[in-house]
Amino acid sequence: MKISVLTLFPDFIKNLSNFSMIGRAIDEEILELEVTDIRDFAINKYLQVDDYPYGGGPGMLMQVKPIVEAIESCKSEKSKVIYMSPQGKVLTQDKLLSLSKEQHLILVNGHYEGIDQRVIDNYIDEEISIGDYVLTGGEIPSMVLIDGVTRLLDGVLAGEESFSDESHFNGLLEYPQYTRPKEFRGYTVPDILLSGDHEKIRKYRLKESIKNTLLKRPDLLDKKILNKEEKDILNDLLEGGK
Repeated sequence: MKISVLTLFPDFIKNLSNFSMIGRAIDEEILELEVTDIRDFAINKYLQVDDYPYGGGPGMLMQVKPIVEAIESCKSEKSKVIYMSPQGKVLTQDKLLSLSKEQHLILVNGHYEGIDQRVIDNYIDEEISIGDYVLTGGEIPSMVLIDGVTRLLDGVLAGEESFSDESHFNGLLEYPQYTRPKEFRGYTVPDILLSGDHEKIRKYRLKESIKNTLLKRPDLLDKKILNKEEKDILNDLLEGGK
């Protein structure tokens, strides 16, 4: 997969290549990370890429020409152009999985008060947000998306089992996990995890996953289609089971 990032702060994004998982994906040619400085397409020798908005208002707006030319410099027929925007649909695990199957993502990072609407209307395929809040620019949201997509690419993690049980992957939050030592200051690991009985451990983890979701993110249960085993566990929990 190739990911191209269009930004006013290229060094900020380039540092991702030093991050263990992303760096390994790049070294093993699973991921190609391309960073383009939007100022390379500035309108004058002063590297201007912004101007006052028509109609007035606070702040400055990124101009249409530098962004469009930056997009065109790396776009192909297989490219999907994404604008990291607080107005976009909120990023989910399902969206990350879908994006991981694309061949080429172009991430447009806005700054100041945003970008000229003509870019969004005519050159952007999708707007994506990482939450209902506003950040200074699109770089941090882009890094979140890159990290989330990269770990889903074939060959980056040890195998599908490395992420298939994680929170949000199957619509539930992950079950609690423990490692050595068995006892710490009186706090112990649940005995069932030490039993060696894989079926009992599976059932225990499923119940804990559903319990975790019910306590922390009950809204997720409204969206998930539960199988019979999961429904039985949820009903038991709702009736006061532990």
